[in-house]
Amino acid sequence: MSHEPTRFSLLVRLRDPQDGEAWERFVRIYLPPVFRMAKRYGLNEADAADAAQDVLTAVHQRIGTFVYDPTKGTFRGWLKTVARSRICDLLDTRRRQPNGTGGSEANLRLEALPAAEEDDPWERDYRQGLFDAALEQVRREVEPPTMKAFVRCAIEAAKPADVAREMELSVGAVYIAKSRVTARIREIIADWEREEQDHGC
Repeated sequence: MSHEPTRFSLLVRLRDPQDGEAWERFVRIYLPPVFRMAKRYGLNEADAADAAQDVLTAVHQRIGTFVYDPTKGTFRGWLKTVARSRICDLLDTRRRQPNGTGGSEANLRLEALPAAEEDDPWERDYRQGLFDAALEQVRREVEPPTMKAFVRCAIEAAKPADVAREMELSVGAVYIAKSRVTARIREIIADWEREEQDHGC
């Protein structure tokens, strides 16, 4: 089973605009929380997608000069601030448009944005993005039947005996597939989190 090199943190690798793998991982991990945050605060699908794209553009433009300073917080915290700012801008723009949502409803939405320390939804969405990105990497590493057995049991909550019948495998083989993929996902996430902690993500 191949292992992704972890010599450089994602943050360091993003400074190279040619590192497509790093940018792909960034998009998989960090854009879903931005999009979900925007949806939670009332933006429609198109505006939420615009907010997410704007945040990606901001990161692309600023990552070369981003310097981790522990007294100012983490990269993830900075990204959350950028996302909140863009969402506020979009909501404020809608409030000012004659045909847009206006008045007290828009103000209430702006006031409903949580303070920086209230980050449970953001962290939950980040963790989901982290899992999804790790799952995609494992999908490239293991045989399709192994991944199918894992998905059926761990994600779709099918009973191992039913999966074994469907796939014409032993129940033991299904458990091994599930365990193998689970362990590898945990390993990838632990590696990524270790490198991010080392570089202040």
